[in-house]
Amino acid sequence: MKKINQYFVLITTILMLIGCQEEDNSFGDLTAPTNLVIEADIQGVDNANPYGDGSGLVIFEAHADNAISYKYVFSDGTSQNSPSGVYQKRFTQTGINQYTVTVIASGKGGVETNTSMTVQVRSDFTDEEAITFLTGGTSKNWYWSASESGHLGVGPNNSDESQNYYGFYYQAAPWEKAASSDSDCLYENVLTFTKDGEILKYELDNGGSTFFNSAFKSVGGGSNGGDDLCLGFDTSGVKIVSLSPSESVVTMNANAATQTRGTLMNFSDNGFMGYYIGQSTYEILSITANRMVVRAIMGSDPSLAWYHTFTTTQPVQNPVVDYTNLVFSDEFDIDGAPDTTKWGYDLGAGGWGNAEAQTYTDAPANATVSGGNLVITAIKSGSNYTSARLKSENKFEFTYGKVEVRAKLPIGGGTWPAIWMLGEDYATNTWPGCGEIDIMEHKGNVPNVIHGTLHYPGNSGGNGNGNTTTIANASSEFHVYKAIWSPTSIQIFVDDVLFHSVPNSNALPFNHDFFLILNVAMGGTFGGAIDSSFTQSAMEIDYVRVYQ
Repeated sequence: MKKINQYFVLITTILMLIGCQEEDNSFGDLTAPTNLVIEADIQGVDNANPYGDGSGLVIFEAHADNAISYKYVFSDGTSQNSPSGVYQKRFTQTGINQYTVTVIASGKGGVETNTSMTVQVRSDFTDEEAITFLTGGTSKNWYWSASESGHLGVGPNNSDESQNYYGFYYQAAPWEKAASSDSDCLYENVLTFTKDGEILKYELDNGGSTFFNSAFKSVGGGSNGGDDLCLGFDTSGVKIVSLSPSESVVTMNANAATQTRGTLMNFSDNGFMGYYIGQSTYEILSITANRMVVRAIMGSDPSLAWYHTFTTTQPVQNPVVDYTNLVFSDEFDIDGAPDTTKWGYDLGAGGWGNAEAQTYTDAPANATVSGGNLVITAIKSGSNYTSARLKSENKFEFTYGKVEVRAKLPIGGGTWPAIWMLGEDYATNTWPGCGEIDIMEHKGNVPNVIHGTLHYPGNSGGNGNGNTTTIANASSEFHVYKAIWSPTSIQIFVDDVLFHSVPNSNALPFNHDFFLILNVAMGGTFGGAIDSSFTQSAMEIDYVRVYQ
C-alpha cells in the first residue's frame, strides 16, 4: 500500500518574550520568530497502521520566519536542540501512546516563540539477537557466574556516570555466598529461557530455596531486616518475558554504548532472576551466547541498582589457584633489538585472516627496546602501514600458569593492540581448534574498553567467549594485563580486577602448550576504520612475566 505521510501542522499565536528595557543598539533588532510550524512524519503510517509501523520513529520538522535555532521538548522527559529544525525521535514506550511535543524557536537576541502539538505513536520494540542469545533458538539454561568477582553487586541509581553502571558499593567475591548455608542456595539457581514461537518463556528452578534480600524476607515467610537469607520458596511455573527499550540512567551516559545493551526484560507474575529484590524488570547490560550481565532497581529503594552476572556453563567451586614460580620474563632493560633467545617475528601482510591493513616487519622502527620498554610502533607509510608482531613460539611454550604484562596502549582510530596466546599445534590443529587466549585487545576507535576473549570450536571470531571492562587512561598510563590459566579455569584481569572467567575442562583446547604473542594491528574486522590523520603510535611494554 502506498505510504501516507501524516503531518500535523499548527501555527500558533506568537508569544513575544521581550522584557521592558531601554533601547540598546548593540544587540541589533530583537525580532521574535513568526509563523512557527511543526510537521510530524510518523514512520510507516498507512491505512492499516495509522500510528506508524511500530518503530516509534517520528521525523519532526519545524520552521519559522526569523528563527535561528530550535529546541524540541517532549512529554516523555527528553529534549533536543536542533539548529536546522529537523529531528528524528524514537518514542520507546510500548504500545500506542500520545505525546506532547513543544518546539521553542529562538530569534535574534534570544527572543523566543513556542508552540505545541500532540502525536500518537505505536512502538513495538524487539531484540531478536538477545532472544537468540537467551534461548539458543530453542531453550537454554543459565547459572550464576559464581567464580567471577562481582557476580552479585550493588551501586547507586543516579546520574553519576562514574558509578551508575556497575556494583560501585559492593561486589561479591568469587563463591562468596557458598560460605554459609544462609546464602549458598543462590548458586543452586537454574534459569531457563525458552523460545516458543513468538513467545519468550522463563522458568526458575531454585532447588526449593530462594536467597532473599533482607527487605523482602517476609515474602518468604521470614521477618524483614537483619541479613539476607535463604528461605523455602516456590518459584515453579512458567513466566512470560516481554522486551522493551530501557530509559535508565545508564542509557543517558556518554559511554552508554559500551555500558548497556538498552534492552529491558519484563517478567510476568512477579518473576525474578534468582535473588529476590522485589523487582521483575531487568536491564540487559551485556549479553553473548554464554555470558549475561543484568541491572535491576531495588524494589523498595529506587536509589539502588543491583547487578547479576550469569553464565551458561555451571561453575564448579575449586580451591583458588595461583602460580608464584617465575619461569619466564623479559624486563626489556637492554636497549636495542628484542632478545632473540625469547622472541621471534611473524612477518608479512595479507590481512592475517582479519582484513588487517598492516605489513609486519622486524625493522627497528617497528620493534625496539628503548628506555626499559619494548616499543611496538605502527607507522603509516604512504597509503600503507607497517608494524610488528613478536612471538615466543619455539622459544618459550607452556601449559598453565600466570601471565602478567605491564603495558601502555597506542592511541588513534584503527589501532588494534593485542597481548595473547595461541596453541602451539595450530599448524596441524587449525584455528580455532588449537585454542586462543586473548589477554588484552583494545580498539583505538573505542578508547579504554579492554577486551578479554577465548576462541575455540563453537566460540570463535565474533562469537568468541569474551567480556569487556572499561579502565581509565589506557593509552597514557601503564596497566597490568593478567591471565591465570589452570586445569579448572581461565581468568582474565586488568590491574588485578577479574573481568572474565571461563571454566576449563578436557572438552576445551586449553590443556596443552601455548606461546605468547605481542602485536599492534591496524584496521581489520576488529580494529575498524583507520583515522585518516593517523601517522604512528606505539604499544609500550614494561615487562612480560610468566609464573608456574
